[in-house]
Formats: sequence, structure tokens, C-alpha cells
Amino acid sequence: MANIIIEFDKDACIGCGSCNAVCPDNWVMDESGSEVKAKPIKTKLSEVGCNSDAADTCPVDAIKVIG
Repeated sequence: MANIIIEFDKDACIGCGSCNAVCPDNWVMDESGSEVKAKPIKTKLSEVGCNSDAADTCPVDAIKVIG
């Protein structure tokens, strides 16, 4: 059962890659548009794992872990 929710503000993301560096299991860098932005692989999880580290290292607070 997924009781952890990852909220991600793509507009706030500056593409620094810190989330991907500390949590490559759930964060990738999306290069499909004109800008490189982070992107979560999953937004509903049963365990927080390294996503709290990703939220803590985001310099613009674009990642919120709820649950």
C-alpha cells in the first residue's frame, strides 16, 4: 500500500541534479524539453527511502515528502 506521496514542483525545479545524486533510485533528469529538469520515477511509495534526502538537498524546495 502506497502511503508516502512525493509532491514535485517542476516549475520551481532548477535542474541542479541534487535529488538524482542522492536518490538515483527514484529521481532522474528529464532532458526531453528545452530545459533539463528532475523527474520522480514514482510519486506514490510504501517506504520513503532516500526521497527525504532528495527533498532535503533540493535548493529550491521543489520536493515535498508527505506521509
